[in-house]
Amino acid sequence: MNDTLHLLETRRSVAPVALTGPGPSPAELEALLRIGARVPDHGKLAPWRFIVFQGAARERAGDIVAAAFASREPGVDATRVAAERKRMTMAPLVIGVVSRAAPHVKIPEWEQELSAGAVCMNLLIAAKAMGYAGSWLTSWFSYDRSVLEQFGLAESERMAGFIHIGQATATPDDRPRPPLDSIVTHFAGEPS
Repeated sequence: MNDTLHLLETRRSVAPVALTGPGPSPAELEALLRIGARVPDHGKLAPWRFIVFQGAARERAGDIVAAAFASREPGVDATRVAAERKRMTMAPLVIGVVSRAAPHVKIPEWEQELSAGAVCMNLLIAAKAMGYAGSWLTSWFSYDRSVLEQFGLAESERMAGFIHIGQATATPDDRPRPPLDSIVTHFAGEPS
């Protein structure tokens, strides 16, 4: 098996709580973003963009998430609010992938959304190839317009995911994968 196939076969998501620094260097971050953008993109629309959260900006993002959570859940325990505050600060780097899918005369929005998903996967694969671990997450705040607005999203934009990247503090066990015979069919092309 070649190195690329081995990388694809062994890539695992690592929860942000199990990620630590150091994170990617500025040159590695630039490479991650360049590779992330090399995805199928019907019509060359670039129906996605990036928001980079690193350093103290992660703490400000965490404050935004915590404030929105406290507003949604009046009277919630302070421990829970503190846990929400940490969501954007556990990994040394978080890349938000924003979907800019919009009506187009030729390219369906669904294809544009799939392209944003491909960006997320490219980021994870590139991070693994660089020796980092990562996780692609959405959470309640990925759908909270007050949070998204403060993160700089336009009303027409949606969050495809937050890619958390860092050094793995532990290697997670592989999760069970579906047996191929339960998810694969072969089209015969013959009438039934």
